[in-house]
Amino acid sequence: MSSPQSPESPEGQSSAGHPHAGDPVFDLHVGGKMAVSATVPLAGRDDLSLAYTPGVARVCEAIAADPTLTQHYTWVPNTVAVVTDGTAVLGLGDIGPAAAMPVMEGKAVLFKQFGGVDAVPICLDTTDVEEIIETVARLAPSFGGINLEDISAPRCFEIEDRLKELLDIPVFHDDQHGTAVVALAALWNALTLTGRDAATTRVVISGAGAAGVAIAKILLEAGIKDLAVTDRKGVVHSGRSDLTPVKRELAEMTADKTGRTGSLADALDGADVYLGVSGGTVPEEDVARMAPDAIIFAMANPNPEVHPEVAHRHARVVATGRSDFPNQINNVLAFPGIFRGAFDVHARAITEGMKLAAAEAIAGLVGDDLAEDLVIPSPFDPRVGPAVAAAVADAARRDGVARR
Repeated sequence: MSSPQSPESPEGQSSAGHPHAGDPVFDLHVGGKMAVSATVPLAGRDDLSLAYTPGVARVCEAIAADPTLTQHYTWVPNTVAVVTDGTAVLGLGDIGPAAAMPVMEGKAVLFKQFGGVDAVPICLDTTDVEEIIETVARLAPSFGGINLEDISAPRCFEIEDRLKELLDIPVFHDDQHGTAVVALAALWNALTLTGRDAATTRVVISGAGAAGVAIAKILLEAGIKDLAVTDRKGVVHSGRSDLTPVKRELAEMTADKTGRTGSLADALDGADVYLGVSGGTVPEEDVARMAPDAIIFAMANPNPEVHPEVAHRHARVVATGRSDFPNQINNVLAFPGIFRGAFDVHARAITEGMKLAAAEAIAGLVGDDLAEDLVIPSPFDPRVGPAVAAAVADAARRDGVARR
């Protein structure tokens, strides 16, 4: 897939005259951000006879006799479906499938640019869990993997879990796992910089939605022991009567093991690390109660829960989800390389081991340049995609999900 060049759309339509003409953002989006391009020549009769009829019939018959040949003679093994229902788009919320398309196109372009993976944006006109699962399952033969995107919690958990059970290709909800992988990579380096050990570090996660749950799980896998997750009503613990099944499981894995309860302010008192994936604003007086040399990752977009200017007054390491501040926690560091690595070995799934390997690869690229304003590499570091892909492929083999 290739990006159309401004100011012409793929069909040659000029950007002039559209409702927001002159706005560089809208000008760039005229005609969309992607197009399909052929990988074979179609210059004459012979080319046509090979690419289409009659030649293509031989390939179809071969695949019908041996379906595994689709891995060699179609684009399927290098193509991911980027699927959304438009219910949790960026910081915009439930804007519907049509309005979600520019984001899904953008995600597809990032897949190609940073991972060499072809991607097709698919915006579904349903929010019904069963309909989404059935639709994606029926589409699955056309793709080598499924990237779920911007689907609201808690529905996203069931959709991903059940599709993993149904399909023998990677299914990955990037809002959960991409965020978790990059946050862990940055945190590992921040812990090193501040001289902390994972097993004795106190972590508070603000937000018990898709990203918060996934971050909590990967941090536990990585050796964090003292972890509290908060929502609008405070620390998620089993003593509360308002917990969903997902939050109840989360409570059992986190606060129940330490006995922590109370508000976000209570949880932050003496905490080493704050990870924000909730939106809203954390009062400065609460941030000030954190431990010396604190670590603050305020990842809400466009407005971090703790503004960097405030965070730097009380923390040694500060990260956000924004590109205009140092230490951007950006999912593009993870998902293109994760799918590239999974596709390279024809993985059946994306395992916890593959996610941890991706985080370790990302963290390792910082190397001797580690500093307060550099705990995570740039999304434009050309080493990122290949390093993540190689680490994920190796992990897939170790975890027994690689088919080659």
